[in-house]
Amino acid sequence: MDKKSFLQAGHAPTLLAAFLYFDLAFMVWVLLGPLGVQIAADLGLTPAQKGLMVATPLLTGALLRIVMGVLVDQVKPKLAGAIGQVIVMAALFFAWHFGIHSFNEVLVLAAFLGVAGSSFAVALPLASRWYPPEHQGTALGIAGAGNSGTVLAALFAPSLAMAFGWGNVFGLALIPLSIVFVFYMIVAKDAPDCPPPKPMSDYFKILKDRDAWWFMFFYSVTFGGFSGLASSLTIYFNVQYGLDAKTAGFFTAACVFAGSMVRPIGGNLADRVGGIKSLSLMYALAATFLVIVSFGMPTVWAAAGVFVCAMLALGMGNGAVFQLVPQRFRKEIGVMTGLVGMAGGIGGFYLASSLGYSKQVTGSYQTGFLIFAALAVLALIGLTGVKTRWRTTWGAAHLTAAKI
Repeated sequence: MDKKSFLQAGHAPTLLAAFLYFDLAFMVWVLLGPLGVQIAADLGLTPAQKGLMVATPLLTGALLRIVMGVLVDQVKPKLAGAIGQVIVMAALFFAWHFGIHSFNEVLVLAAFLGVAGSSFAVALPLASRWYPPEHQGTALGIAGAGNSGTVLAALFAPSLAMAFGWGNVFGLALIPLSIVFVFYMIVAKDAPDCPPPKPMSDYFKILKDRDAWWFMFFYSVTFGGFSGLASSLTIYFNVQYGLDAKTAGFFTAACVFAGSMVRPIGGNLADRVGGIKSLSLMYALAATFLVIVSFGMPTVWAAAGVFVCAMLALGMGNGAVFQLVPQRFRKEIGVMTGLVGMAGGIGGFYLASSLGYSKQVTGSYQTGFLIFAALAVLALIGLTGVKTRWRTTWGAAHLTAAKI
């Protein structure tokens, strides 16, 4: 990639603002996962309840991405992002000020934290609309690397909870959120060629296009695997290896860091060799490592090593999917980002909740991991089936400068 060409092609301050907004939003979105050990101990939650607690923000975030995608197209990305940030900060203030005292109250907070997860449908169009096709993978990889916010949650939330109480962590999170909100409002700008709002009746006509469904499925595996593991690993390391919340958080942070930091690399690799080739390799690797970890590693270090490898594949797969989406649906990128992001969140909800239920019903996490590995294999088969058609229609060399 020509670095100078990339920097001249778009709007770097907006790309940075999109990254920071996405980063802090993701930190909050998965916050219940790193706090899950302490919350579960205080509220006496079962394994299934713990799984549902950390999975609920993923589900509500997934569904709200559709709403946010529509809002992006109606009022443009910057304003849509500002609205979402205010709602999340209000929910955290309420939880901090009044406290959380029951499982039902945790689920209500979890639902509101889903608004942070919907930031996906804002940050990516905000960045994408500034960049030409040949730089989409890199630009969206950088903006999408905001999923590194999950590292911040895993790294700091358990320690802060031990020092100040887990309820006060919600209040402490408001500090960086407020700073980023001010920065975002000052420097972020909507691209000058934002498409005009579509009639509401037109939004879901895109679902008649089978490619939309393929992209939704592909992302439900890559991002679903990433977000599901990011939300569940603190509890997993605590239950499976007896680690305390702080240490389990450190191990989780290491795994999540791997997956989040390689998203730009995945996008850039897809720009260089083609999204299909890159994504195919990532599915094969992710499935392999999920199968391995399902049998249980003898030590926590071995388990962490396998999870790091799985997260590397899933994180790079996230970047590869979003190298392809803007090539196929550039004019509909707002609503497609919402739809594809929704599918990714649903995949994360499924993985996180299924791990909890698998543990409660069978006494092991193995079934949850194996089923998700099978989904990665199905995605690989599906991608192999559509690649020829994609490369000879919308991805043909005479129609786009990007490699498909």
